[in-house]
Amino acid sequence: MNLGNSLFHARKKCGLSQEDVAAKLGVSRQTISKWETDETVPDIRQSKKMAVLYHMTLDELIDFDMDMMKIQEAIDKTDEKIQEKINWTNAWGKKYPILLKYQTEVNIPNYARRIELMLDELKQEYQFTEQDAMLVLKDILYNVWKSRKDKTKE
Repeated sequence: MNLGNSLFHARKKCGLSQEDVAAKLGVSRQTISKWETDETVPDIRQSKKMAVLYHMTLDELIDFDMDMMKIQEAIDKTDEKIQEKINWTNAWGKKYPILLKYQTEVNIPNYARRIELMLDELKQEYQFTEQDAMLVLKDILYNVWKSRKDKTKE
């Protein structure tokens, strides 16, 4: 996504018009339009003011991703009871077929025992709930995987 698109979507998310933003920043509506169409770019001072106005960091404003916003909104709107009904393995299996076939190839009880030990250890040592322990373990696993993936790029 380009900067103009990011500015446009961030402004829309806040429910502001180009006129509103222009008045708050002390520029013309046409200036806002030019920024959002990538005809020109705001200077760093104006960018910082926009980030504050849009309740974002400057980095978030520059990297504003509409897809991530939609995903976050979907997560926020999804009720826990609905989440429990979703078969996440099947849902993600469409994108990652290994999720649909590993059950017949992997010694699941072996891995499950070790994972249960780690979950119990997190719960006991940090007084986490079952769900919090699972989320922490999942996040640790993801970060280890990402770190290994990044090292192979070097």
